[in-house]
Amino acid sequence: EVAEVAAANPDVLIPFASIDPAKGRFGAREARRLVERFGVRGFKFHPSVQGFFPNDRAAYPMYEAIEELGVPALFHTGQTGIGAGAPGGAGIRLKYSNPLLIDDVAADFPGLPIIMAHPSFPWQDEALAVANHKPLVYIDLSGWSPKYFPPQLVQYANTLLKDKMLFGSDFPMITPDRWLADFEKLDIKPEVRPKILKGNAARLLGLVKD
Repeated sequence: EVAEVAAANPDVLIPFASIDPAKGRFGAREARRLVERFGVRGFKFHPSVQGFFPNDRAAYPMYEAIEELGVPALFHTGQTGIGAGAPGGAGIRLKYSNPLLIDDVAADFPGLPIIMAHPSFPWQDEALAVANHKPLVYIDLSGWSPKYFPPQLVQYANTLLKDKMLFGSDFPMITPDRWLADFEKLDIKPEVRPKILKGNAARLLGLVKD
């Protein structure tokens, strides 16, 4: 239903989907159907919620299909607010969302665009290293107010990763207005701001050409 609504409003909506990685080859077929029939433009995975390591070989048939389809795979990284404060964290295990696990996926699927969602607390340096080392790995900046970004994230956003940082708010947890207001106060170079806010994502999603 979401894909159908997005297809009817392509001027404002770009649909992503999520598939249980445990579905294996069935999941790969589902990914192909969603892209080819419904125009889905990417796939989101939440390792801590879905309870899997991103480099689990059981998920590889799905990654292979997504790579062939030419759309990005987005992985939640770092701590999650889901289950926070609940007994036992509601059973959510943070270990699955270490961004270093995504390095294996990027190495094994060199043609697959990968987005690491959120500043990756407490593994920010690992995320920066992976994005700097692997050409098709990007970082989205959603889920945290920019005023809380660690200094090394801001430094890389201004320099080595200026073409690989992507705007995101994580609405409704953070509204776009609040994120943008805090981002305006961040020490980001004027020539880098439009890349982060629009240009990098537009290029990644094929909305513009290099």
